[in-house]
Amino acid sequence: MSIGLILAIFAGAGVFIFFLGLSMMRRAAGGADDFQARLAAYGVGDVGGTAPAAPHGFRETLAGLFQPAADRIGKGDAKKGKPSLAEKLLKADLKLRTSEFVMIQFGLVVLLGLIGLLRFGLGIQFLLLAVLGYFIPGFYLKYRISQRLRAFNAQLGDTLTLLANALKAGYSFAQAIDTVSKNAVPPISDEFGRAVREMNLGGSVDEALHNMVRRIDSSDFDLVVTAVAIHRTVGGNLAEILDNIAYTIRERIRIKGEISTLTAQARASGTLITFLPIVLGVFMYFVTPAYFKPMTENFIGWAMLAFAAFMIFIGNLIIRRVVAIEV
Repeated sequence: MSIGLILAIFAGAGVFIFFLGLSMMRRAAGGADDFQARLAAYGVGDVGGTAPAAPHGFRETLAGLFQPAADRIGKGDAKKGKPSLAEKLLKADLKLRTSEFVMIQFGLVVLLGLIGLLRFGLGIQFLLLAVLGYFIPGFYLKYRISQRLRAFNAQLGDTLTLLANALKAGYSFAQAIDTVSKNAVPPISDEFGRAVREMNLGGSVDEALHNMVRRIDSSDFDLVVTAVAIHRTVGGNLAEILDNIAYTIRERIRIKGEISTLTAQARASGTLITFLPIVLGVFMYFVTPAYFKPMTENFIGWAMLAFAAFMIFIGNLIIRRVVAIEV
């Protein structure tokens, strides 16, 4: 068997595993039928009936192969405040098992590594592309978490007003949370819906709210939960407290929006200055590797590349510090 055929087989396997993981992610985010199928996969049946046997198809078998690796990689550190992989997926609202996420990582490592191997041969480029394939899903996961947190904070002011109005109408706090889960929009409706389900399963209001703080990690919502906890201890007008917090949060969001508008040009310039030479250099090196040979065959060339990367980093750092205005 030739080396080219072996590489083709491995490339095909990497592409297959990568897109199989993406397919799992799309199906996991599907409708009620797929949700029932996932419940069946975990051995959860209808109430009053017999739990169906978990299917052992090809997908389940392949995901099971990556489960030991997911258990080792996805461990968090509670003492240092590092969440586990499962908690990160929950924060990002990615309906994936940890084994499926590791499967996507492995498939991307194989895919990009083989692209580097076929394009540049067995060298540093092959290793760099393989390492990049490992970190890309993690970067996307952090991006999803940050975007979801931003959307949650943007909706929090109106949500607190809805909570306060429900309390003024005579609802209990638990009923007001249920009202938010039914009338708000994602992601805040999803989080309040989880809190309602936790309370329906026997959890207290305080436990449900603290679990939301751990999932969302929002300083504004942490303030709300602290105010609710103090109110449940000493009493007071909770609706008025929520109205005051909602006003503060809305004003902060308004001021942040004005600052973002005034610093948009500087932030765009910083992003352009940082990524334009990097993207252009990577593209040219991938298309015509011989173009960079004078830079990569002697020490002076490597020193110049390192100095250029350092200056790009310093420039980006200065611009970020200038436009970073705390509110």
